Amino acid sequence: MTVLYRTFLHRRRPWDLPDSAATPEAVFRARRALAPDPMTLDSLDRRAVLAGAGAFAAAALVPGHARAEDTPDPSAALYPAKRNEKFVLDRPVTPEPINTHYNNFYEFGSTKSIARAAEARPIRPWTVTIDGMVEKPFEIGIDDLLKKVTLEERLYRHRCVEAWSMAVPWTGFPLAALVALAKPLGSAKYVRMETFKNTSIAPGQRQFWYSWPYVEGLTIAEATNDLAFLVTGAYGKPVAKSMGAPLRLAVPWKYGFKSIKSIVRFSFTDQRPKSFWQGLQASEYGFWANVNPKVPHPRWSQASERILGTDETRPTLLFNGYGEQVAGLYQGLDGEQLWM
Repeated sequence: MTVLYRTFLHRRRPWDLPDSAATPEAVFRARRALAPDPMTLDSLDRRAVLAGAGAFAAAALVPGHARAEDTPDPSAALYPAKRNEKFVLDRPVTPEPINTHYNNFYEFGSTKSIARAAEARPIRPWTVTIDGMVEKPFEIGIDDLLKKVTLEERLYRHRCVEAWSMAVPWTGFPLAALVALAKPLGSAKYVRMETFKNTSIAPGQRQFWYSWPYVEGLTIAEATNDLAFLVTGAYGKPVAKSMGAPLRLAVPWKYGFKSIKSIVRFSFTDQRPKSFWQGLQASEYGFWANVNPKVPHPRWSQASERILGTDETRPTLLFNGYGEQVAGLYQGLDGEQLWM
């Protein structure tokens, strides 16, 4: 087959691609390696992200392509929930296509483009285990758990350790409500959280150099702080699988890797948990991970942040702007690495 290209005859070779098939430069530069460079991530062109989200949405219309909406979420009628007006933003909410298509979710891959793979993950049935130092360990299905709590919407900032930020309308309930249901013993000092493990649907979990499943932890004082929030929804509907459905954590005064996704276990313990990233690179990712613009990551500054969905860069705020609510949690912890 010959095609006319400008004024020349050119025979197309099997490996030739049209210009339209080339990956946009902004997307290429924003791909994440094991050791990400936030300076390239901050150069992300939001138009490329939105274009990628649009391409994904278009693919969902192709016959035979499985769509998340093909399987109704039994909790859908619970949304939208009433907004708690106590939690306000100093910036616009990030457009939903960016928040649902620009995510770290290493279970599905080391790039941000994991939304399509995440959609293949079933989220029913979904059982949450409560164990460890509690009065009586138990298991509960996610829909039964939702019957025991009152959902509300909160507007939160989200600050990634890679120096970009989002603003999200989360729906869920305080983590303190789950702690109350768990009835931990007085000797419990921490809550250890664990995500699912299923290598048949999560290709990233086949990578043996990571220590699966993903684990995170908080002190009991942090877990019962009013800001600590268990997320079940976003944007007025059940939370997207790419964002950690059906149950994830939001702790907005900490770097984003602390906000563990797709939680299946809460274990109460008197031993400080070692988190997923802490186990991989303790010199860069610690237990506390509180946001502080004056303390750089070992490989980049944390003084400012790129707000996704805009062309704006802002100075980063101590505790991501939530210091009034959480600073007291860290009094008397001299010698602790609170900012990594």
